[in-house]
Amino acid sequence: MISVGVNPAYQVPELEYALNKVGVKALVMAESFRTRNYYNVLEELIPELSGSVPGKLKSSRVPSLKTVVIDCEERSYPGTFSMHDLLELPTEQQIRNIESMQTRICPDSGACMLLTSGTTGQPKVALLSHFGLVNNATQAARRNELDSKDHRVCVHVPLFHAFGLVFGVFSTLNYGSTMVLPSAGFKGSDSLKAINKEKCTVVYGTPTMFVDMLAESRKDNVDLHPMDLAIFGAASCSPQLLLNAQNQLGIRQVRTGYGMTETSCATFLCDRGDSTESSLETVGRIMDQCEAKVVDREGNIVPFGTPGELWIRGYGTMLGFWGDERKTKEVLSNDRWFRTGDQFVLQPDGYGQIVGRLKEMIIRGGENIYPKEVEDVLNTIPEVLETHCIGVPDDRLGEEVCAYVRVDNSVEGQQFDMDRLKRFCKDKLAHYKIPKHLRVVEELPKTTTGKVQKFRLLELFLMENKEN
Repeated sequence: MISVGVNPAYQVPELEYALNKVGVKALVMAESFRTRNYYNVLEELIPELSGSVPGKLKSSRVPSLKTVVIDCEERSYPGTFSMHDLLELPTEQQIRNIESMQTRICPDSGACMLLTSGTTGQPKVALLSHFGLVNNATQAARRNELDSKDHRVCVHVPLFHAFGLVFGVFSTLNYGSTMVLPSAGFKGSDSLKAINKEKCTVVYGTPTMFVDMLAESRKDNVDLHPMDLAIFGAASCSPQLLLNAQNQLGIRQVRTGYGMTETSCATFLCDRGDSTESSLETVGRIMDQCEAKVVDREGNIVPFGTPGELWIRGYGTMLGFWGDERKTKEVLSNDRWFRTGDQFVLQPDGYGQIVGRLKEMIIRGGENIYPKEVEDVLNTIPEVLETHCIGVPDDRLGEEVCAYVRVDNSVEGQQFDMDRLKRFCKDKLAHYKIPKHLRVVEELPKTTTGKVQKFRLLELFLMENKEN
């Protein structure tokens, strides 16, 4: 069997796409979350469900799906098994048959499928191996010093995502660490309460999650239980955010990493003993038993310290995109090098820096601008919570920079506007990198894993300009 992590926030069209893309045979789900009853959601997609015999579903819209299991306590749902029913079903002989199969499972075969975040459109489905997942988790656990003492790890990243699955679940199991789940869905205040109540020593999170925790901490003046380590992952992180989290949340060490769903999570990670400066300046050192190279547009290796596209090869490289040979060949070479699409700088000591996504690079009048460089500067403005820059059309220069910014209105001082932005950026950025457009927003369009969907920001900008 191959498990498939499905995002519980999916709406009916997204759920239909995911189930059919993979050919799901059995679906295990919670009864509800917040205001959503998942049985009602599924009935909308599969009207045949309520009239079917459990385990013998025949759906016109999701023909592969035969079995639905619901984790419910007080009631039963037509056409489904309850989790309790499921655990009572197998006979002793069936259990012995399953046990006898274990020695024949190949470590290099598919263990699970994870849907990519979909920041640029429909998600793809990466098939990951047993060895890739287990080995990455073991190495990450050692680098994160989970073997040093009985750690209590605050895990509020989604468990259907590589970060939560590998770092959150598998890594903590390696050394018997305690995994603390603050709430069913991320909320900054819940995480702060859980860290204090459970005396957490380690916390994992996306940059956005730490932004929200910092805002909650400032608002309620929370005195947080001291922590040994914070790991930032799943999206690019500005150095200022790392420092703010370390100082304001009282964390001894803050560390960054770099990885992708397609590489079974981390391929670069700061190591035990690394200084804070290492996390501020790099995404860590290449993981053991992995290879990395940085290449130009023709695929030739560039010198150390020179930007180019990062390629990765190793045990964690996905087996391929499920049911999509064309897209697999676009990113995976015949000799198993995975093309990340990230502009990267690699140093001789194995440490590296992200410059930005190749597709996100802004070309303004022939000058190359990497959004991350601009974002890192804007994020040091005291009242700025987070910044995301995109390239927008310009009749004369081809593209100009537009900054979407969330600000902390509780910070006293002058109003944040274009004049404030330009004054701050003077002497910090070349004139052509300073954003021409500014949008101050309350919220940003994001995936459930905290990644900003920049293509939606461009859609918002174009729609706004069309209306004007």
